[in-house]
Amino acid sequence: MTTPRLPLLRLPARSYAYVVVAVTFFALLISAGLRSAPGVMMVPLEVNFGWDRATISFSAAVGLLLYGLVGPFAAALMVSFGIRRTMLAGLALMSASTFASLWMTLPWHYVLSWGVVSGVGSGAVASVLGAAVVNRWFATRQGLVMGLLSASTATGALVFLPLLAWLAREGAWRPVVMAVSIACLVLIPLVAWIVPERPGDVGTRRFGETDESEPPPPLKQAASPMLAFAALFRAAKQPVFWLLFGTFFVCGLTTNGLVGTHMIAFCGDHGIAPVAAAGLLSMMGLFDLVGTTASGWLTDRYDPRKLLFVYYGLRGLSLLALPFLDFSPASLTIFAIFFGLDWIATVPPTVKLANLSFGEREAPIVFGWILVGHQLGAATAAFGAGLIREQTGSYTIAFVIAGAFALVASVAIIGWSGTRARVATA
Repeated sequence: MTTPRLPLLRLPARSYAYVVVAVTFFALLISAGLRSAPGVMMVPLEVNFGWDRATISFSAAVGLLLYGLVGPFAAALMVSFGIRRTMLAGLALMSASTFASLWMTLPWHYVLSWGVVSGVGSGAVASVLGAAVVNRWFATRQGLVMGLLSASTATGALVFLPLLAWLAREGAWRPVVMAVSIACLVLIPLVAWIVPERPGDVGTRRFGETDESEPPPPLKQAASPMLAFAALFRAAKQPVFWLLFGTFFVCGLTTNGLVGTHMIAFCGDHGIAPVAAAGLLSMMGLFDLVGTTASGWLTDRYDPRKLLFVYYGLRGLSLLALPFLDFSPASLTIFAIFFGLDWIATVPPTVKLANLSFGEREAPIVFGWILVGHQLGAATAAFGAGLIREQTGSYTIAFVIAGAFALVASVAIIGWSGTRARVATA
C-alpha cells in the first residue's frame, strides 16, 4: 500500500499514534451518537407518524444487531483492505443512510435507513475498530488506550444527546437526522487526510515498541470474507469464547439496548422532560469516560476476570434498584454516576481476555464476533423492552430482567476455571 499524503499535519513521527487514537476516538463517538439517536426520536416519530412503540423499537433493534454483526467482517476488511478504508466506507454509509431518511413515510423506510444501512455503516466504526487500532499502533499501554476508545461510545451520548434532545424539543425529528448526517460527513475528510494505515507509513513503530518487543501480528494480504468465518470456527472450539460471547450479550442487554434506547422514554413515563432525561444519559457518558479509561488502566495491572465480576455485579444491582427509586433529581443523579462509571467498563478486560485466548492477530476478528453477542443482547433489549412497555404499560419488568442477567454474568465470569488458568499462565 502506498504511503498516504498527510498535508494537514507536521508532527514528529512518534506522535502519530496519538493522532490516530484521537481521530478514531471521534469516529467511534459519532458512530455511538448515531446509534443513540433513535432513543431521542422515539416519541417524536410516535407523534408525527402514529407508529407504535414496538415498531419504532424494532428499527433500533435491527440497527444495534447489525452494529455488532458487521464487526467480524469489518475486522477482516481492516486486515485485508486496511483500517483507513474501512473507516471511510463506514462513515459514508452512516451519513448517506441517515440523510436519506428525511424522505421516509412508512415504517419500513425507517427500518431500512436507520436500521439496516446505518447499522452496517456504524458496525464498521465500532469497538472492533478500537481493538484493531490498538493492536496496530501500540505495543504497550494497550489496556489504557482501549479503555479510552471504548469510553468514546458513551461519550457519544455525552456530546450528542443534549443537542439532539434540544433539536427534538418541539416533537421534531428532521433536525436530529440532519445533525447526525452532517457529523458523519465532516469526519470523512479528516480520516482521509490525517490517518496513516500503519506506523511504517510515517516512519515510526508501534508506541512503546523496542528491539526486544514482540513483532506486530502479520497481515493477511488477500481479501476474503471467509477470514471472519475461519476465525469464528477456530474460536468456537474454545469454551472461553462462549463465556465472553454470553457475558457480552448481557453487557449489550443492560446498556445500549435497554438504558441507551429506552431511558428517555422511561423517564418520560415518570414526568421527566426529554431534555432533562438526555442530560441524565449525558452524565452517564461523562462518568463512563472516567470509568472505562480507569478500567483500561486496571486491566493492565489486575486479573480481568475479577474486574468483570465487579462490573457486572454492580450493574445488576443498580438496574434492579432503578424502577423502585422515587425518580427525584437526587436519586437519578446517584444512579447516573454509579451506572455511568460502569457503562462499558467491561470492554478493556474483555478485549484483554480475547487477546490472551486467541492471539493478537486474530483477537480483533474474534472480538468482533464477541461484539455480535453484545449487539444481540442490545437488540433483544431494544425490541423486548419496547414490547413489554407496549403490553404492560411499564418498563419495570424489563429492568428487573436485565438486572438479574447481569448478576448471572458476574457469577459466570468469576467461576470459569478455564479462564482462570489462561489468565494465570499469561
